[in-house]
Amino acid sequence: MDPNKRPDDMVRITTPELAQAFIGEQVEALRAQIGDKNVLLALSGGVDSSVVAALLIRAVGRQLICVHVNHGLMRKGESEQVIDVFRNQMDANLVYVDATDRFLDLLAGVAEPERKRKIIGAEFIRVFEEEARKVAGEVDFLAQGTIYPDILESDGVKAHHNVGGLPEDLTFELVEPVKLLFKDEVRVVGRALGLPESMVERQPFPGPGLGVRCLGAITRDRLEALREADAILREEFAEAGLAGKVWQYFVVVPDMRATGVRDGKRAYEWPAIIRAVNTVDAMTATVPELDWALMKRITERILVEVPGICRVAMDLTPKPIGTIEWE
Repeated sequence: MDPNKRPDDMVRITTPELAQAFIGEQVEALRAQIGDKNVLLALSGGVDSSVVAALLIRAVGRQLICVHVNHGLMRKGESEQVIDVFRNQMDANLVYVDATDRFLDLLAGVAEPERKRKIIGAEFIRVFEEEARKVAGEVDFLAQGTIYPDILESDGVKAHHNVGGLPEDLTFELVEPVKLLFKDEVRVVGRALGLPESMVERQPFPGPGLGVRCLGAITRDRLEALREADAILREEFAEAGLAGKVWQYFVVVPDMRATGVRDGKRAYEWPAIIRAVNTVDAMTATVPELDWALMKRITERILVEVPGICRVAMDLTPKPIGTIEWE
């Protein structure tokens, strides 16, 4: 049986009882796989890696070392939130690494999406290898929050940093306890593990982060404009009560400029494109109808508050034919 293929007769995890059965099976499997060795977890703070962290804590306790890497492609305030939740509230063994310059220097001038993903994925492994040597000597296992859509989409659609982006000379054995689950199933398991609802319902965020939303070759000024515009969108959606009603929403900023008028003078600046989708399993997605007054308010704020943005557009493409992310 292909270990990366979900069996046709696999029961979907839709209830707490099914989730508890899955947890029991995975805890036993993790203990058998890891034994008395140490395991390193790439902890982004998203639901997938958080559920993996909770499973590993239950299975092997302090043998788990969580590493959060700030690659400079996080959303505004994201790394600070991860530190607060996991280190201060959950008392996790958390190592924080600020590798912003390291990643952005490697990505300078790289426009092709698959190259960006592979660079980010490979550099993540390098950082983990270095941190493993620092904090625990020899670490044999690397845990990841890979889920089934990642595997499916990496087969002919796009490489995910934790699937197609791994280097060939990887020295860790992978630990991927939720790799055959869809996103909705991961959330059910997270609740059964006792994770807070705010974490279980956390909006999906790709491993390459804003690197696949700052389209084309990444520049620091355009990346910062993207980060600020995205923060405005998230703030306004939260205030409108849409945080738990729209599955995913974000801004992309392409590597192109449009003509505008600012303070009576010609402005040649970037467009910001809003993407909002609803889905159950991330394999298909629809675009929700949003309040016009809300969208006008978001547009006005972005144009006034974010330097470098002169237009705001809305992406109305469902999946398929468009993927949820642009790159």
